[in-house]
Amino acid sequence: MPKRWKGTGVMALVGVIALLLGWHFYSDSTSAGQWAVSEEGIIEYKVAMPQYNLSLPKGDGNSTLSEVRFQSRDAKIAALLRIPRPDADAKDGSIPGIVLLPGATVSKEREQGLAKHLADLGYASITLDQRNLGGVDAKGDLQMFLDGIEPTEHKMVYDALAAAEILRAQPEIDPKRFIYAGESNGGRFAIMACALDDRARGVLAISTCGYGTDAAIASAGVADKDMIRFYRSIDPESYLSRIAPRPLVMIHSRNDTVIPYHLAEQTYARGMQPKRMHTVECAMHGYCAQMDGALKEELKSMIVK
Repeated sequence: MPKRWKGTGVMALVGVIALLLGWHFYSDSTSAGQWAVSEEGIIEYKVAMPQYNLSLPKGDGNSTLSEVRFQSRDAKIAALLRIPRPDADAKDGSIPGIVLLPGATVSKEREQGLAKHLADLGYASITLDQRNLGGVDAKGDLQMFLDGIEPTEHKMVYDALAAAEILRAQPEIDPKRFIYAGESNGGRFAIMACALDDRARGVLAISTCGYGTDAAIASAGVADKDMIRFYRSIDPESYLSRIAPRPLVMIHSRNDTVIPYHLAEQTYARGMQPKRMHTVECAMHGYCAQMDGALKEELKSMIVK
């Protein structure tokens, strides 16, 4: 018989996390696959180069844009690969790259404003249409996990890792100079993917925070070990110690309209050195022009040298 979640402690935990984060709930199909979660609640994957199709690049300002379709676990993932036009004397393998993950409800096309800006600064990017457009279903994923089925949120981390393989394989890209970056929910998956990919040079998390799972578990009085493992496995804060000695960089507005600044501060406090937090004052959620100075500074520090 499948193991079913029940009890007031479980309901309290789901409620605490959902209210804290303002998660968007969607549904998704599932499939079997090779995956594991450690006793500490860390996802374990072995990632191979995925099968992928790449369209002919089209010029778009100072960069070229190609459509990518690749197989990841049980799904075909759509992405956009943007590569800056190299200088006349540039050699293959000279351009640093970024796996760029949009926030919930944001498509790869809508993320191209930031991707194009990154290209103007000299950075290539691969931007995903995340499953369910970055939305998550904590309750549904928990039940999948307890039933021995790979949760969708785990697959979303795998998608980012697979995209990194494609990015590194492009002849223009220096495979030793790349990072993960993301906005909002995408920042959470970027942190987790970076922690699992020791070839990345670091992570840039914009307008995001962790879930505070351990505090929520204690508050709800949950004792079920499998449930605790699951919630830790989807919380980027569980992965922060695995990013060091690479840098954790966070950029957040004090006036963020979706994720309060103090939640970002709590996540940052749990990170290991080296880490850096940049604060701006724009009254919006996600990347804003006031973040540009920090963006340029950190990208130069992480992947130009």
